[in-house]
Amino acid sequence: MSILTDFETWKAFLGDRVQEAKKAGMSEKTIANLAFEIGEFLDKKVDPKNTEERVLKELWDVGDEEERRTIARLMVKWVEKG
Repeated sequence: MSILTDFETWKAFLGDRVQEAKKAGMSEKTIANLAFEIGEFLDKKVDPKNTEERVLKELWDVGDEEERRTIARLMVKWVEKG
């Protein structure tokens, strides 16, 4: 099963990657920038597999770059708590 199929699995995967990045010494800004780049990639290359991903894609699509960066930062914060 792909990690993109189940949203909770995807969220846990992202949380693990954020923790690894922090342990490797990456700053919050660097992590947020990487989250934005991943969001850009997913938006262009990956079809949402579930309702939650579809909502995130629709929000991403209507946002400008600053709003997309905010979404990326919020996703990082969200998975850190998750």
